Amino acid sequence: MDARIISALGSDSRRSYADVGAEVGLSTAAVHERVKKMLERGVIQRFALQVDHEAVGLNFTAFVAIRNDGGAHCREIAPRLREIAAVQELHSVAGEYDFLAKVRTAHARDLEGVLYQIKSIPGVARTTSTVVLNTEFEGQPLKL
Repeated sequence: MDARIISALGSDSRRSYADVGAEVGLSTAAVHERVKKMLERGVIQRFALQVDHEAVGLNFTAFVAIRNDGGAHCREIAPRLREIAAVQELHSVAGEYDFLAKVRTAHARDLEGVLYQIKSIPGVARTTSTVVLNTEFEGQPLKL
């Protein structure tokens, strides 16, 4: 039942518990109680706001692969990357690189500045960027 509630809230987390209850076959109070318990257990971490990035001037997206120099541990580099506002996501990955960052800026020229910031972090050896031409979809609701 929790999975059905999560799926129902996934498309619009502002839906009323009455509306969710009608969809999943529970009372408003039962949905409220289940959501409260999922929040307490950390199953639901937060209710988020999804912004149209282009509407706020962030028209340029790139994925930046980052390799450390072997002298610094990834746990030392990640907090520094979090400080860079343009870095929207950061994933530790296996393979040739250590991190994959999703970067949003207003223009390609701004990406250059972000890359300089990343490369100035002690322990960062190299970056490789992939520019997004078009985003087909993102932020797809979880369907359990």
